[in-house]
Amino acid sequence: VQLQASGGGLVQAGGSLRLSCAASGRTLSSYGMGWFRQAPGKEREFVGGITRGSITYYKDSVKGRFTISRDNAKNTVNLQMNNLKPEDTAVYYCAARDDRGGSYNASKYDYWGQGTLVTVSS
Repeated sequence: VQLQASGGGLVQAGGSLRLSCAASGRTLSSYGMGWFRQAPGKEREFVGGITRGSITYYKDSVKGRFTISRDNAKNTVNLQMNNLKPEDTAVYYCAARDDRGGSYNASKYDYWGQGTLVTVSS
């Protein structure tokens, strides 16, 4: 499956963005999905995920602010980000794994999209 993330941009602190991960070749409902991010000079880190059964789980620092959802009609997985903070600035990546369950570990994901840049100004 080929993934493409979109929706990044520049937003002020406290603002919102909605990222979308689209797929070609397969339906995303067949995969466990994850969102990761990588800030300049830092390692890639887990942000949140959704299992094939649509159970969501998140990094502690984004709980209550970020929401992952599936739109099966559009074959997308979305990351709604509210109350953004400057420390959320990063390139955001979506990823898919063949396993039905969830994982916080990037190495457990089989397919990756290109990143989309999110910049939060203070």
